[in-house]
Amino acid sequence: MQYALYFDASRCTQCLACEVACKSAHDLRPHVQEEPKSTGPRYRQVITVADPIHLEAPLQYISLACMNCGSPDCMAVCPTNAIYREDVFGVVLVDRSRCIGCHYCSWACEFGAPQFDRDGLMQKCDLCINRLREGLKPACVESCCSGAIQAGPVEEMELLARSRAASKLASRGKPHTILLTPK
Repeated sequence: MQYALYFDASRCTQCLACEVACKSAHDLRPHVQEEPKSTGPRYRQVITVADPIHLEAPLQYISLACMNCGSPDCMAVCPTNAIYREDVFGVVLVDRSRCIGCHYCSWACEFGAPQFDRDGLMQKCDLCINRLREGLKPACVESCCSGAIQAGPVEEMELLARSRAASKLASRGKPHTILLTPK
């Protein structure tokens, strides 16, 4: 089975509850006096995206974390095989005892998932694997009051995405043509 995260930007309110829940669930250090601009590692982070051409367009908020890619580039470039895929949920994990802090994973990851703290070793979102094993949702999903973040098997997340897209299309009230192509 392969688990995935689904994010619906139209539902995100930028409350940052997902970031706070993630930091709490993983006991990640917050900002400290000695490093005034540091937030410490952020496995999940909400970023603000503006349309550079249509400045009057509303801001969009995107909650990002490790995508647990099907063929992770971070895993492919790791010289020590510290990055691996967990068997039950298909989550991409890191064995910090094998990490040498070379940063190859961070250069290869287009989503910025690998994080490095004071010890220089890689860490990242693990989809709250311990919570998943207990039958619980990841902390970010559980804390998201708007339902913008969901997690589950890839097939379920794909159906959810299709369903929400179809609902948005139907709610516009105009006739539409939908092309379905055979797989």
